[in-house]
Amino acid sequence: MARDYRKKAERLGGVLIKVGQFLSTRKDFLPDVFIEELSELVDHVPPMPFEYAEKILQEDWGENIYEHMNYIKKESVASASIGEVYYGVLNNGNEVAIKVRRHRIEEIFHKDFVAMRMVFWILKVFTTFGKKADLKALYNELVTVMERELDYKKEVEFGKYFKERYADMENIHIPEFYEEYSTKRVIVMEWIHGEKITNAAFYREHRLNRQVISKALFDFYVDQFLNPGKFHADPHAGNILLQQDGTVAIIDFGMVGEIKKQDTEYFKLLVQGFIIDNYDIVVDALDKMNFLLPNADKKKIKEVMRDAVELYSDGSLKNLNSQTINQLFDEVTEMVQEQPIQLPADYAYLLRAISIVVGILFAINPDIDIVKWGKDRIRDWFGKSSIIESVAKQYVKNATDPLLSYPRALLNFLESGERDRVWDKEKFHIKMKHQYYLLLETFSFIMVVLGIIIGIYSFSMDVVFIRYFGWSIAGIFFILLNILLLFHRRMIKSKKSKT
Repeated sequence: MARDYRKKAERLGGVLIKVGQFLSTRKDFLPDVFIEELSELVDHVPPMPFEYAEKILQEDWGENIYEHMNYIKKESVASASIGEVYYGVLNNGNEVAIKVRRHRIEEIFHKDFVAMRMVFWILKVFTTFGKKADLKALYNELVTVMERELDYKKEVEFGKYFKERYADMENIHIPEFYEEYSTKRVIVMEWIHGEKITNAAFYREHRLNRQVISKALFDFYVDQFLNPGKFHADPHAGNILLQQDGTVAIIDFGMVGEIKKQDTEYFKLLVQGFIIDNYDIVVDALDKMNFLLPNADKKKIKEVMRDAVELYSDGSLKNLNSQTINQLFDEVTEMVQEQPIQLPADYAYLLRAISIVVGILFAINPDIDIVKWGKDRIRDWFGKSSIIESVAKQYVKNATDPLLSYPRALLNFLESGERDRVWDKEKFHIKMKHQYYLLLETFSFIMVVLGIIIGIYSFSMDVVFIRYFGWSIAGIFFILLNILLLFHRRMIKSKKSKT
């Protein structure tokens, strides 16, 4: 079925290709076999006759195209479902890529939108898939994404945004866009001489440093993935070109996602939840990000995430590679497909972009220490003091739970029936023991931080006794904290095995 769809989409073109490419990002909907097949879906469409392109250029420029162009190669260099790309030279001698929207494509797309809406209605009413997914939201996202790709003015706007945002990155180059020649149907941009970022022979031929290039690419994309703003949502090797001097050029900004400021706060909340092993926080963050549909089994989601983290925190992360990352993604995907989880389009694009970029990084530099690079950037992302402060706040919040749990537990005990009281009493003791450990862990954590602060402060006072005292306090309570965490973990595992 997946292969049949891909072949028919490539034959018919239009919206079918774009729908397939969009759905290839949606691991929350489709099984792996469809994702793999649709990921191979490319714009195999016959070239548009140059006469159509010439007519569009003349209509949009309002005059003979050779008033601006010294030369245009009539055979296109790339042919896609929405646009055709030609090589040209301006009258001032600058080489340019001219991207022209295909003939009648907007009309074809809008007719296909009507048919697609009917298909979505049938899925919603007559299939179990329609009961699980929010197909109305999916349809609206799909139409919004494709209509944005139809408007080339948007792509120019996005290109300018990235050029301004990363003007100071020496090893990253964003092409120049010629706004005076660009319209809703035409883009004129700087021609980039280069090869695909994964071309191994090009590295050898020009003796390029893979470590430097992979680090530049990592810094470029991780900044987009962590911070508010737009991100390049289609970072495949064909859109990342390597130049002879080692500069990385990014092209094609038709597919762009956005991370809002509130999103970054939710991301930080997710990280905090994983750090302190509190999956209620993690699930709450996912809920706020609109990942979870109303009938999602939050308890099941917490269990799957806890098991995955325990599996990959036993040392596997130290030897992280593309295979490990793919395995982790597969396990998360399985959970996503089992549960009523639906990613908003920007998040789906973000996850896809991350997986593609990680794959490219390992392809060009198999020895990359992506964990170390990632840790450094995460620390900077939180801020040197804010990560300690944020985690400490969560610890304190958890530690105050015992103060509130006594009256709640007493009320529940009085209200529950006689047959439930034995079980409630056992649960009460388990919960109190859990909170007791949390309270001691929090106190130890605070003492470690306090000892470090005293030790650092003693340098300014130049008092050796205070310095030793501070570091001794920090060391003693650090050991105690690890012992408490060990016993606490054993208690939790023991409780799991009993249940």
